[in-house]
Amino acid sequence: MEPRAWDKSWPVGLPKEASVGPAPLYSILTESAKKFGARPCLRYQGRTLTYSDVDDLSSRVASGLLSLGLSDGDRVAILSPNTPQFVASYFGILKAGGVVVPCSPLYKERELESQLRDSGASMIVAANDVVGGNDLYASLQGCRGRLELRHVITASVTDYLPSAKRALAGLAKVKNVKRADTVEFKELVKGSRPLESPVRVDPERDPAVLQYTGGTTGVSKGAVLTHYNLLAATSIAQLPIGLGEADVTMAVLPLFHIFGMIASMNLPMLTGGRAVLLPRFDVREVMRAIGREGATFFPGVPTMYIAINNHPDAAKFRLKSVRVAFSGGAPLPAAVRQRFNELTGGNLVEGYGLTETSAVGCTNPIRGGKSRDGSVGMPFPSTDARIVSLDDPGHELGPEEVGELALSGPQVMKEYWRNEGETRAVLSGGWLLTGDVAKMDAEGYFHIVDRKKDMVSVGGLKVYPREVEEVLFEHPAVKEAAVVGVPDPYMGESVKAFVVLKDPSRQATAEADIVSFCAERLAKYKVPHSVAFVPELPKTLVGKVLRRRLREGPATG
Repeated sequence: MEPRAWDKSWPVGLPKEASVGPAPLYSILTESAKKFGARPCLRYQGRTLTYSDVDDLSSRVASGLLSLGLSDGDRVAILSPNTPQFVASYFGILKAGGVVVPCSPLYKERELESQLRDSGASMIVAANDVVGGNDLYASLQGCRGRLELRHVITASVTDYLPSAKRALAGLAKVKNVKRADTVEFKELVKGSRPLESPVRVDPERDPAVLQYTGGTTGVSKGAVLTHYNLLAATSIAQLPIGLGEADVTMAVLPLFHIFGMIASMNLPMLTGGRAVLLPRFDVREVMRAIGREGATFFPGVPTMYIAINNHPDAAKFRLKSVRVAFSGGAPLPAAVRQRFNELTGGNLVEGYGLTETSAVGCTNPIRGGKSRDGSVGMPFPSTDARIVSLDDPGHELGPEEVGELALSGPQVMKEYWRNEGETRAVLSGGWLLTGDVAKMDAEGYFHIVDRKKDMVSVGGLKVYPREVEEVLFEHPAVKEAAVVGVPDPYMGESVKAFVVLKDPSRQATAEADIVSFCAERLAKYKVPHSVAFVPELPKTLVGKVLRRRLREGPATG
């Protein structure tokens, strides 16, 4: 790689290149099982699974899937919170030659159906519990009859609880429901012998994960991430973060999200450490788990650190074990970083990545360099970055000039799933156009300035305005609608809808009705936090809504 501006700021002792050859992604588990077989791999609500346990379990999943008719390249979805079954299914699918399609258990019926239909998933592993009145299976139940799913494998969040906790699950309002025409996960693995040899794959060509993202337009697309993309991303991330066998990772980021997948699951597994699986973020339980497990690595999004910082009892918990915390998904305020470091004595740094780069793009120095507030740092090892003209992506800009951030490296996706047009729009000559407007300072640190498109980041989860607007336009009272992200002190951004009513006299009762309407059709974080009623939407001469004017107007405050 030619000399770059960040060479002068490169952390002392950090290699500029990761030495990782092409290999199947499942090798991070199989190799670690050979080296660390009896060591703890996963901790789940007090139960420990060793590397040998997880390797064996995933091999049984692989064998079971093959017995159900899985063929090379078939897509298998996972619809589950963070559980041992998620991890075993993920690696089992890969061992069987399948492609993982991670789905959010927050999805409502229409969202899940769209993703399963587009991916062509032939099987799905799905949580089937009712938790606190929330039926995790409801969305799949609603759309299953319209999809070509050959098999549904149901898994309970209680299956791998210690016996004492499993007995108390009912008191905690967790109910495992039997579902018709399904295969139970525990029965599938019980009746399957471990697969002796994983199916052979071409690491550089064969997809491992089909990860859905909004990309650079508002339309959801599947980023095709090969085995080598994800293996390289994990190995590259390991160099600056520096995890070892003794490290304990807080796996509270959702594993269905690319950030959680790499940082909370693949990274500790590559290094022989232990991951503590938490099905959801509960601030008190997270702090309790940090102290109980002696967590040393805590990847998360700013809202998690804000919640800990502002908890009245934070100082009473044992948080000093945290050595490194890595923040992504949304801008990290300097005050939040400083306060978290005071509480833990650790080092919280901000980084940057996106689905198309397997979550690995830039990072502030963790060791041997200086973290810079307001910056996402410099490129990871084996990664190149540049700022290019918004009008001419072939023209590279200099320091302090604002343009589009482009990234290159072995972690960059192969393509968008069955979408040649969008692939050509963002991939050229080995470079990925990220869709983020940024600048690089004279020391080689990158700063995200704005979004080229109008994606909203709610606590690190991406919301695409068009998707919310589609729902708003279905409401009988709505004439026109536009959605933007507005600053939120806790979530980073929240969704705000601007609505033109067909009958303005209904304004007094319309907001609650519209929000309720959206809540029935969208995941909670996508539902408008507020609705502003306007007589008309600002538009260009050709009729395009001026979202920037909506964000800047007095109504957005």
